[in-house]
Amino acid sequence: MHSPERIGRYRLEQRLGSGAFATVWLAHDDELDALVAVKVLADNWSHRLDVRERFLSEARLLRKAGSSRVVQVYDIGELDDGRPYFVMEYADGGTLADLGAGGPLPVREALELTALAARGAAALHEAGIVHRDIKPVNLLLRTAPDGGRRLLLADLGLAKSLAQASALTLAAGSAGYQPPEQAEPGVGIDERADVYSLGAVGYELLTQAVPGPPGKVLPPSRLRPDLDPGVERAVLRALEPDRERRWPSARAFADELDRLAAAPARQGWSGAVRSRRAVLAVAAAIALVAAGSVTALVLHRPAGGTDAARVRDASGRISVQVPASWDRELRDSGWDPRALGLSGGKEPGLVVADDLARWSDLGAPVNGVFVGVGEGDLTGRVDTLAHAGCRGTDRRAFSGSGWRGTVRVWSGCSGGGSVTESAVRPSDGAHGPQVYVQVRQHGGPDATDGILRSLRVT
Repeated sequence: MHSPERIGRYRLEQRLGSGAFATVWLAHDDELDALVAVKVLADNWSHRLDVRERFLSEARLLRKAGSSRVVQVYDIGELDDGRPYFVMEYADGGTLADLGAGGPLPVREALELTALAARGAAALHEAGIVHRDIKPVNLLLRTAPDGGRRLLLADLGLAKSLAQASALTLAAGSAGYQPPEQAEPGVGIDERADVYSLGAVGYELLTQAVPGPPGKVLPPSRLRPDLDPGVERAVLRALEPDRERRWPSARAFADELDRLAAAPARQGWSGAVRSRRAVLAVAAAIALVAAGSVTALVLHRPAGGTDAARVRDASGRISVQVPASWDRELRDSGWDPRALGLSGGKEPGLVVADDLARWSDLGAPVNGVFVGVGEGDLTGRVDTLAHAGCRGTDRRAFSGSGWRGTVRVWSGCSGGGSVTESAVRPSDGAHGPQVYVQVRQHGGPDATDGILRSLRVT
């Protein structure tokens, strides 16, 4: 379908991302001279009245929240073809997923950001709303007028009124952030369901790992040994499988996080210099930096078969073919090569996987690929990478389909998976792009060489 140039009075500038039910555009309001985000219901769902109502319900709930800690809705309308849309404030600072992708945050910063997220959730709860899907990609950063940053809670597509939530019959939420009561159809929930998700967000900001299943969460100090016991207790209390043992409210959790953040710093708290090993060891490849990058369904299937799917980044410069079962979620908005110690700045990049939320967990059965363009000693950087939790490593040369380079393979990773890290450049020796490729795989023959042979970069 041809992309529109305008929606109502809003001039579209670029697509920020697409999901199962909607596309979000960056647009300019010419009358107010301001950037906004416009969310439009997908064409293939426009005739489903239940989906349409859920879409409109999100706009109503955002409006009902009426808080500066929650994304604001400015306008709502309908396209000529009958599809609804609504207009929201634009968050120019990306998401917490982008912020945390370069390595574990300094402890105080992680606590402060999690507390801000908890206060956003508390604002929803006070308005009688439970979010049901709080996770880093739904927590947006926006530059404040004074140059500081605000944190905004977004994406209320699964949100319900607390009155409805007490009798919900369908499971909802995202793996790693979903409380046990939300995974069981027929079990009512309350605001403590969001407290669990907030605990998972804090855990990830501190460790760069998504928590394991409820009741089997690895203590964060195992991943970050310098962590203060009080911080660990606060996060693990939020992640209690029994909601009666969690923090009683998001506001109570926020108060404790603020108290801990204000306490005198202990050794290792400042985190002024992040460990390079930590940055490189935990999937630095997905350091996506474009504002508003979101998880999107992959729609680029090759004609004549379903064994593989070709995906492209938002710039159109990168394309790669992956096994069809891997193409469930995509982030296509770029990356920051500083994650590998290369020259900084936004470069073309994409990551496609069957479960992006658990990408950084080597124990999770994830299959996927990251591709990023970079400059500098890319091969040298790949040679320094390490993956704690994987037992074996191998190094070999690659040559094929116009590319040559180095491939390093880690096998025997926790959970039985493998990781490959590749640095390739054009094989004819001509000046051209260097490309970093990371492959996560769980079972089956190694797909790395086929992926590299399918790689196209312009």
